[in-house]
Amino acid sequence: NPNIYPPEEYQKRRMGVVALSGADKIEVIFPEYIPSEFLSAVGEEKTRPKRCLLCWSLRLARTAQFAKENKFYGFSTTLLVSPYQDQEAIKKIGREISEKEGIFFHDEDFRPGFKKAHEQARAKGIYCQNYCGCMYSISR
Repeated sequence: NPNIYPPEEYQKRRMGVVALSGADKIEVIFPEYIPSEFLSAVGEEKTRPKRCLLCWSLRLARTAQFAKENKFYGFSTTLLVSPYQDQEAIKKIGREISEKEGIFFHDEDFRPGFKKAHEQARAKGIYCQNYCGCMYSISR
Protein backbone atom coordinates (compact mmCIF):
# COMPACT_ATOMS: atom_id res chain seq x y z
CA ASN A 1 0.00 0.00 0.00
CA PRO A 2 1.92 3.04 -1.24
CA ASN A 3 0.05 5.58 0.88
CA ILE A 4 1.44 4.39 4.23
CA TYR A 5 3.50 7.03 5.99
CA PRO A 6 6.02 7.08 7.54
CA PRO A 7 7.98 3.99 6.42
CA GLU A 8 8.06 2.78 10.04
CA GLU A 9 4.25 2.67 9.98
CA TYR A 10 4.38 0.62 6.80
CA GLN A 11 6.69 -1.86 8.54
CA LYS A 12 4.40 -2.13 11.58
CA ARG A 13 1.42 -2.87 9.35
CA ARG A 14 3.37 -5.31 7.25
CA MET A 15 4.54 -7.21 10.34
CA GLY A 16 0.92 -7.33 11.55
CA VAL A 17 -0.12 -8.95 8.28
CA VAL A 18 2.81 -11.37 8.46
CA ALA A 19 1.89 -12.36 12.01
CA LEU A 20 -1.75 -12.94 11.15
CA SER A 21 -1.14 -14.71 7.86
CA GLY A 22 1.51 -16.96 9.39
CA ALA A 23 -0.77 -17.99 12.21
CA ASP A 24 -3.55 -18.79 9.75
CA LYS A 25 -1.23 -20.19 7.05
CA ILE A 26 -2.36 -17.68 4.43
CA GLU A 27 0.00 -16.72 1.62
CA VAL A 28 0.40 -12.96 1.31
CA ILE A 29 1.96 -11.20 -1.66
CA PHE A 30 3.62 -7.89 -0.88
CA PRO A 31 4.11 -5.56 -3.84
CA GLU A 32 7.04 -3.19 -3.78
CA TYR A 33 6.50 -0.27 -1.38
CA ILE A 34 6.62 2.84 -3.57
CA PRO A 35 5.27 5.89 -1.68
CA SER A 36 5.94 8.13 -4.68
CA GLU A 37 3.01 6.40 -6.45
CA PHE A 38 0.63 7.75 -3.83
CA LEU A 39 2.12 11.24 -4.02
CA SER A 40 1.87 11.21 -7.82
CA ALA A 41 -1.72 9.95 -7.71
CA VAL A 42 -2.98 12.62 -5.30
CA GLY A 43 -0.82 15.42 -6.64
CA GLU A 44 -1.70 18.71 -5.00
CA GLU A 45 -5.01 17.38 -3.64
CA LYS A 46 -4.48 17.24 0.11
CA THR A 47 -8.09 17.44 1.31
CA ARG A 48 -10.69 14.79 1.94
CA PRO A 49 -12.64 13.36 0.21
CA LYS A 50 -10.96 14.10 -3.11
CA ARG A 51 -7.56 12.84 -1.92
CA CYS A 52 -9.15 9.62 -0.67
CA LEU A 53 -10.91 8.97 -3.98
CA LEU A 54 -7.61 9.31 -5.82
CA CYS A 55 -5.86 7.02 -3.34
CA TRP A 56 -8.58 4.36 -3.51
CA SER A 57 -8.51 4.46 -7.30
CA LEU A 58 -4.76 3.90 -7.31
CA ARG A 59 -4.92 1.05 -4.81
CA LEU A 60 -7.86 -0.74 -6.41
CA ALA A 61 -6.46 -0.38 -9.94
CA ARG A 62 -3.15 -1.90 -8.88
CA THR A 63 -4.94 -4.74 -7.09
CA ALA A 64 -7.19 -5.48 -10.07
CA GLN A 65 -4.27 -5.45 -12.49
CA PHE A 66 -2.28 -7.82 -10.30
CA ALA A 67 -5.27 -10.13 -9.90
CA LYS A 68 -5.88 -10.17 -13.65
CA GLU A 69 -2.21 -10.75 -14.53
CA ASN A 70 -2.03 -13.63 -12.08
CA LYS A 71 -5.32 -15.16 -13.23
CA PHE A 72 -7.19 -14.66 -9.97
CA TYR A 73 -10.97 -14.93 -10.07
CA GLY A 74 -11.43 -11.42 -8.69
CA PHE A 75 -10.29 -8.79 -6.22
CA SER A 76 -11.52 -6.90 -3.18
CA THR A 77 -10.15 -4.55 -0.53
CA THR A 78 -9.78 -4.34 3.23
CA LEU A 79 -11.19 -0.82 2.89
CA LEU A 80 -14.61 -2.47 2.91
CA VAL A 81 -14.22 -3.46 6.56
CA SER A 82 -13.62 0.07 7.81
CA PRO A 83 -16.52 2.05 9.28
CA TYR A 84 -14.40 5.17 8.69
CA GLN A 85 -14.30 4.95 4.88
CA ASP A 86 -16.91 5.90 2.28
CA GLN A 87 -18.19 2.45 1.35
CA GLU A 88 -20.34 3.57 -1.57
CA ALA A 89 -17.47 5.50 -3.17
CA ILE A 90 -15.10 2.54 -2.74
CA LYS A 91 -17.66 0.16 -4.26
CA LYS A 92 -18.26 2.52 -7.19
CA ILE A 93 -14.53 2.80 -7.89
CA GLY A 94 -14.10 -0.97 -7.58
CA ARG A 95 -16.97 -1.67 -9.97
CA GLU A 96 -15.63 0.82 -12.53
CA ILE A 97 -12.17 -0.76 -12.39
CA SER A 98 -13.73 -4.22 -12.53
CA GLU A 99 -15.53 -3.32 -15.74
CA LYS A 100 -12.44 -1.71 -17.26
CA GLU A 101 -10.10 -4.59 -16.36
CA GLY A 102 -12.62 -7.36 -17.01
CA ILE A 103 -12.23 -8.98 -13.57
CA PHE A 104 -14.77 -9.53 -10.79
CA PHE A 105 -14.87 -7.09 -7.85
CA HIS A 106 -16.17 -8.55 -4.58
CA ASP A 107 -17.89 -5.58 -2.96
CA GLU A 108 -19.28 -7.11 0.22
CA ASP A 109 -19.80 -4.83 3.21
CA PHE A 110 -17.43 -6.35 5.79
CA ARG A 111 -18.10 -3.67 8.43
CA PRO A 112 -20.23 -5.91 10.67
CA GLY A 113 -17.03 -7.83 11.49
CA PHE A 114 -14.91 -4.76 12.25
CA LYS A 115 -15.21 -4.72 16.04
CA LYS A 116 -14.72 -8.47 16.44
CA ALA A 117 -11.72 -8.45 14.09
CA HIS A 118 -10.06 -5.67 16.12
CA GLU A 119 -10.73 -7.47 19.38
CA GLN A 120 -9.20 -10.67 17.97
CA ALA A 121 -6.18 -8.81 16.61
CA ARG A 122 -5.52 -7.09 19.94
CA ALA A 123 -5.91 -10.40 21.78
CA LYS A 124 -3.24 -11.88 19.49
CA GLY A 125 -0.97 -8.86 19.98
CA ILE A 126 -1.30 -7.78 16.36
CA TYR A 127 -0.78 -4.10 15.61
CA CYS A 128 -3.93 -2.10 14.80
CA GLN A 129 -3.43 1.30 13.21
CA ASN A 130 -5.32 4.41 14.25
CA TYR A 131 -5.30 6.31 10.93
CA CYS A 132 -5.69 5.42 7.26
CA GLY A 133 -1.98 5.59 6.67
CA CYS A 134 -1.37 8.63 4.54
CA MET A 135 0.72 11.57 5.69
CA TYR A 136 -2.28 13.87 5.48
CA SER A 137 -4.36 11.84 7.91
CA ILE A 138 -1.68 11.09 10.49
CA SER A 139 -2.77 13.92 12.79
CA ARG A 140 -6.51 13.23 12.50
